[in-house]
Amino acid sequence: MWLHSQKQFSVFRLFVISALLFAMTACGEPQLPSPFKASDITFSHAQADFHLFDAQGHAHSLADYRGKVVALFFGYVHCPDVCPTTLADMAQVMRMLGADADRVQVLFVTVDPERDTRELLAQYPPAFYPTFVGLSGDAAATAEAARAFMVQYQKQPTQSGSYTVDHSAGTFLISASGQRVLLSPFGQPAEWLAQDIRLLLAL
Repeated sequence: MWLHSQKQFSVFRLFVISALLFAMTACGEPQLPSPFKASDITFSHAQADFHLFDAQGHAHSLADYRGKVVALFFGYVHCPDVCPTTLADMAQVMRMLGADADRVQVLFVTVDPERDTRELLAQYPPAFYPTFVGLSGDAAATAEAARAFMVQYQKQPTQSGSYTVDHSAGTFLISASGQRVLLSPFGQPAEWLAQDIRLLLAL
């Protein structure tokens, strides 16, 4: 008798759970496959912004680039691998976009403002593609920008007495309206990046 009652309870519980799941599905939006290759992180990054300076000392935030798709990533000039690779990949993407490249702005935010002077930032990103812009701030502004985009970075001393900087890798793709934010992981094919940017341009 107890086993029979337990079985009835289990069946009833399964029915209730199934009904709740159905109700939640019916009330929500249908879950369609994302058209993007990159991850859509709009929900967690919709309010992400920065307040930094370009190589000429002009203050900037994301609002200054409205009307263009922004490709934003954090790094530093002395980075031995991830940063130059990302810049080279983005330069390839810009060439693939053709005329649409005029509607895209690549931003390089340094996480090493102690060494990455404005003079260096005036030269380093544009060496990969003429329209690339380097941005920097003091320690507090850098930390604030990184926190807004959930980017981690930390100095690592070297035997030579200098240091490298471990940092999150990946490129944020932000629609021209600022209402859609994607995160493309490091090493994603340039073709995929170009495809996602074209989709963002069409929004």
